[in-house]
Amino acid sequence: MTDSPQQTLDDATAVLRSALAGDGDAVVGAFDAVVDRSGLAGAYGVAWCLAATMVGGSVPSGRCALDFPGIDEAGYDTRWVARFVSAYANADADTGEALFGAAAADGLLPDCLLTLAGSTVATLRSRAA
Repeated sequence: MTDSPQQTLDDATAVLRSALAGDGDAVVGAFDAVVDRSGLAGAYGVAWCLAATMVGGSVPSGRCALDFPGIDEAGYDTRWVARFVSAYANADADTGEALFGAAAADGLLPDCLLTLAGSTVATLRSRAA
């Protein structure tokens, strides 16, 4: 079962509200609720929505190169977020799905999603400043 676009947006909003409040347990709980209702495909939709929020509406046409200094030394979850957001910015859903599946298979998807939510909040805050 896949969620409606509105349900995905509502779920992403719930994740962001929890992340803005600094409640990591609630972020994980929001993603768990999506998985319980719609499986990993639903959680992927929410993650893709968070990546869209990070990138914003001004994505240039063609390939994008995002700058992530020190990414090779970063932890798995941080590298995952950088690559996932890059996949979104390049409209490369196949890579996004592969990254999502790899993190799930490695048992690290919850950490990656928590980092994605935190990074999205940090991006929103930097834009507001």
